[in-house]
Amino acid sequence: MNQAATSAEKVDSVFLFVFVLSVLFLVFITGLMIYFVWKYNRKRHPRAESIEGHAWLEITWTAIPLILFLSMFYYGWTEFSYTRNPPRDAMAVDVLARQWSWSFTYPNGKQTSELYAALGRPLRLDIRSADVIHGFFVPAFRLKMDAVPGQVNTTWFEPTQVGAYDVECTVICGVDHSYMLSKVVVVPEEEFKAWYFGPEDAPAPGARYRASATAEPAQAVHPGLAVLQAHSCTTCHSLDGSVTVGPTFKGAFGRKDRVEAAGVEREITVDEAYLRKAIQEPNVEIVKGYPPAMPESPLSEKELDDVVAYLKTLK
Repeated sequence: MNQAATSAEKVDSVFLFVFVLSVLFLVFITGLMIYFVWKYNRKRHPRAESIEGHAWLEITWTAIPLILFLSMFYYGWTEFSYTRNPPRDAMAVDVLARQWSWSFTYPNGKQTSELYAALGRPLRLDIRSADVIHGFFVPAFRLKMDAVPGQVNTTWFEPTQVGAYDVECTVICGVDHSYMLSKVVVVPEEEFKAWYFGPEDAPAPGARYRASATAEPAQAVHPGLAVLQAHSCTTCHSLDGSVTVGPTFKGAFGRKDRVEAAGVEREITVDEAYLRKAIQEPNVEIVKGYPPAMPESPLSEKELDDVVAYLKTLK
C-alpha cells in the first residue's frame, strides 16, 4: 500500500526495523536449536554433562536482547509521539463518530461526511464519539485513533499525495459496523481553499480522484438524495423498503405511522410538515418499534426542500 502521509513513512520504518530484527533472530535462534539438536544428540552423548554456567555468557545473551528490545521501544515510542503531537499551525477538525457514520466539522462551521485536506498542510483531528467506542483508521496514512464517548482523542496527519483514501471503523460497534466507511480526499491547496472559503453550497473538492479513468460517466443524482448521502442518512434508512435501524424512506410520504411522544402514542400521516420536524427534531416523535438513535443533522432550508422533494418520489 502506498504511503500517502508523513505518518505512513514513519510507521512503516518502525515496522520494517522490528520485522527485519525479528526475522534475523528467528533464523539465528532456529539455526542454533538445529545445531544443538545435532551436536548434543543422545547417540553422541549417552551420558549428559552437568554444566554449572558461565556468568559472562549469561550476561551477554541477556544484555544484547535487552538493548535490542529497548531500541525497538524507543524507536516505536518516538514515532507514536509524532502522531500524538500536532504542529501549532495544523487546522483543527472536529471528528464525530456515531452508529454508523462519520461527520467532520471545520473551523468555519462547514460540516461534511467526508474529510477534505490540502496537500502538504497538516490537519489536526479531535476525535470523539456520540454513542459507543469506534476506531478511526486511514490505512494509507497508517493512522489509527479510537473514538471514545465522553473524551476527545487527538491525532494529526500531513498528506503527501493527492487522492481519495478509505476511512474505516476498526471497532465492532453494532449491526452496521461494516458500513461505517468514509473518505479522506486530498486535493491541491488552491482547490481546498476555493471550497473552504467558498459558499455553503460550493461543490465538494476532489471529484476527479474518486472515479477511475475507465469508470462510466456518473448518472445525475437527485439533490435530495445527495443531501441524504452526504449526511449518511441512508446508513440507517433504506431506499428499497428493507428493514434497518430506522424506518425505510421508500413510500414514507403519505404513509400512516404510529409514533410516541412524551409517552403518548398516536397515529400520524407522514406529510411535508412531519418530515421537516422529524429531520430537525428527530427524537421528539419516535416511530413505534424503532430506537431514538437519530442524531441531529442541521440542514439549510434548501436542503430540507430537496430532501422532502426526493422522499415524495419514493413510492
